[in-house]
Amino acid sequence: MRLADIAMRGEMGIPGVLTAPQWGFYDVLFSKTNKDQKLKPEGQREFSISQEFGSYVMENILFKVSFPAEFHAQTAAEAAVTLHPQVRDRLDSIDRIVITTHESAIRIISKVGKLANAADRDHCLQYMTAVPLIFGNLTADHYEDSFHEANPLIDVLRDRMEVVEEERYTREYLEADKRSIANAVQVFFSDGTSTEKVEVEYPLGHRRRRDEAISELRSKFHRNLGTCFPQARSLALLELFEDQGKLEQTNVANFVTEFAR
Repeated sequence: MRLADIAMRGEMGIPGVLTAPQWGFYDVLFSKTNKDQKLKPEGQREFSISQEFGSYVMENILFKVSFPAEFHAQTAAEAAVTLHPQVRDRLDSIDRIVITTHESAIRIISKVGKLANAADRDHCLQYMTAVPLIFGNLTADHYEDSFHEANPLIDVLRDRMEVVEEERYTREYLEADKRSIANAVQVFFSDGTSTEKVEVEYPLGHRRRRDEAISELRSKFHRNLGTCFPQARSLALLELFEDQGKLEQTNVANFVTEFAR
């Protein structure tokens, strides 16, 4: 019998799985040095939950809409696209580029030196900022070896980048009611002039920009359907998603079958 069926029939579960002395989950897998645990007065270790269980994850899901880029760099790429018209005719005179970001981005995707392959490039904050500064966009093709080798200016700009942490960005990245993924980009030229500092705190697929993202998400969905199905079937699936009532009444098995090639 499936666990879901057992739960729906009212089975209360087996508390001892967690609490049994020596063999229970708490005693076997929890270390006393685990910063996320708490100790009862009698010394029993147990889960420490930072917030109540609910639908938080679903309501705050991130949609990757604008760029095929690791999420910590989405707002940096957007800022770079905004700056592209101001720098595209002055690329040779760029003295330095300052990327202001949050701690997680520095720890996870800030990279200097040689990048080994496409997977390395799409997890490099500096690369994902340099490309849209130069070309005004960032696509999957921009990570390929052939593109990188044909455009040495990308690495020239990477070498002129400074990545600095903004403590507010780091703090608000972790705050449950914000979860911002902020970046700011500013370009300085050799003649002493500079662009404005363009700051983007929330990527397009973030909960706080949900309404703005819907049309772009719809277009992305339609484009990707077209890579798998004939036009008629793509349109039928798109129409199903446009009709919330019909979608909610669709049998799950039938829904999944519609996506089988």
